[in-house]
Amino acid sequence: MSSTPPSDSPTPPRGETLEQGAGSPVGPTRSSGGRKRLAVLGVGGVAALALAGGGTWAAMSFFGTGDQAAQALPASTVGYLSVDLDPSGEQKLEALRTLQKFPAFTDEVDIDSEDDLRRVIGEEVLAENECGLDYDDDVAPWIGERFAVAAVDLGEETPSPVVVMQVSDAGEAESALGSAIQECADGEGGLAVDGDWALLAEDDDTAEEVLALTGEGSLADDEDFTRWTEEAGEPGVISGYLAPEAGPLLAKLAEEGGAIPAEALGDPMSDPAADPSALAVTPGVPPQLTEALADFEGAAMTVRFSDGAVEVETAVDGGASPAAAMLGNDRGASAMSSLPEDTVAAFGVGFQDGWFEEVVAYADEVISDGGSTVSDQLEAAEEATGLTLPEDVETLFGDSATVSLGSGADLASVFASEDLSALPVAVKVQGEPDEIEQVLEKLRSAAGGEPAAETFLASDAEGDALVVGPNADYRADVVGDGGLGGSEVFEEVVPNVDEAGAVLFVNFDGLESVAEALSGGDPMVTENLAPLSGLGVSAYADDEVSHTVVRLTTD
Repeated sequence: MSSTPPSDSPTPPRGETLEQGAGSPVGPTRSSGGRKRLAVLGVGGVAALALAGGGTWAAMSFFGTGDQAAQALPASTVGYLSVDLDPSGEQKLEALRTLQKFPAFTDEVDIDSEDDLRRVIGEEVLAENECGLDYDDDVAPWIGERFAVAAVDLGEETPSPVVVMQVSDAGEAESALGSAIQECADGEGGLAVDGDWALLAEDDDTAEEVLALTGEGSLADDEDFTRWTEEAGEPGVISGYLAPEAGPLLAKLAEEGGAIPAEALGDPMSDPAADPSALAVTPGVPPQLTEALADFEGAAMTVRFSDGAVEVETAVDGGASPAAAMLGNDRGASAMSSLPEDTVAAFGVGFQDGWFEEVVAYADEVISDGGSTVSDQLEAAEEATGLTLPEDVETLFGDSATVSLGSGADLASVFASEDLSALPVAVKVQGEPDEIEQVLEKLRSAAGGEPAAETFLASDAEGDALVVGPNADYRADVVGDGGLGGSEVFEEVVPNVDEAGAVLFVNFDGLESVAEALSGGDPMVTENLAPLSGLGVSAYADDEVSHTVVRLTTD
């Protein structure tokens, strides 16, 4: 088995950007090997000391492109997360240039463009462990560039955890890793080294079995893996993948509380290959969630870094989320794009026709326990408010609705005052203003002339837009076309604006007062917030695949 050259670097996104996303979980383990499996992950952490650790910013920032570790794992891999610590020189320089804007990074990481990142991180990790390993003597002679953790289905009750790492000298690696297992994990763990790859598992037999299965067909060649990694976009510096077989496992996790703490990794679990219809549903877990996960088709994520930017995209089977069928796929930023250019924060959603009926129907099934349903409660609300439901709710939010915060607000002073009419907050709706106004009038009447309701339900309309909010001046700014969608910071953090069904946007340059309040007078906090420019979170659906992009830019 041998490695392949790194893939080409992705096309750099515009702007100077830092983005973050989440990784993929690794499947649970069976009780009989619980201690060994924990040891596998522990030894893997020590053995891969040059590939992990050193702080989130340090690691995330210098990861290089490539998902070659998938070539060292079998097609039966259920969950996979890989990283690469050999970025191109350009990526390394751009990462360093961006991260050096943050004192928290420069104070913690002593590295320049000439340093070997593996050495810096490796020595830092070694300094914190008690295994007596030395980087130059025990690691440098064999350590490679790529590392992955995975859960591999070996036909047992639950997947087996495996650590895979690239090595440059098989003999040196086998000797050093064997010693690490004995010295750092009391001999609890298995090792197999083949060509350019070393595998750590719960025992030697498991490691050898993984190697044998990989020879029959690798994860890199698996059809599902190929499909979902392509859905997640161009290859990145971090790659994550969940196979369709992970669905029943995730359903089981949801039933048992949604997560497995470290001390419970060895608890008995039911057969993940069991008939999904036989999965028991405990109170509080919607059967729709269990069913959706039983039909789960897969997911992947990638983190791309180049030219001072890190781009994260996730692609998930849209059938696993009922929201995909309720929300509009391309109108999330419709109302938001026309907000004032100096808007400091906004959240927008696009709506499909009949979306609220879908929400109510879903809630009736999920929440109902034989007593009052959401529909029953809506009937009571109709009598109390004079609203016609669900029609009036869909009218009220139109095709696209956005809540926004304007610039220049001293939020501390505003909230300390009983008069909230100066608060630059508004909801902008694109729809039918005359019909929306009729619904608002019902709400005002139901409030019985309460001054606060009258203040917050005040409205202005222009064209197909209606704005509701307490501040008359801010409503006047918001109701027209302010051009936020054409601003540089917005375009940098929301690259897929025409497709997004939901968008969160933050312009840090307009949040100085908030930053000051958050810092509590701590200059370190304000100094690390100062370089931030914008934050964007956008979600869109494409052919029943849900995509999410999170992007954080710097000045």
